[in-house]
Amino acid sequence: MPNRSSNRGSGVKDINVRAWEIVQQATGQMEKPPEKNPAAVTLGRLGGLKGGKARAAKLTPAKRKAIAKRAAAARWKR
Repeated sequence: MPNRSSNRGSGVKDINVRAWEIVQQATGQMEKPPEKNPAAVTLGRLGGLKGGKARAAKLTPAKRKAIAKRAAAARWKR
């Protein structure tokens, strides 16, 4: 499953909007988006990688069981 943060801004655009953007870039009228700060990207990725594990580590067994029951119920509901 892809990382959710990697899907931001990748929505399908209307073909006319996409064509307009291509023409703007080809003629030099539209600037390319600024590059991201590599340090900020690294920090964000570090937090994202350890977020789920850190949350799971501090859950009580009862809370984990409740979450698992809700997930199972949602799966079997389909």
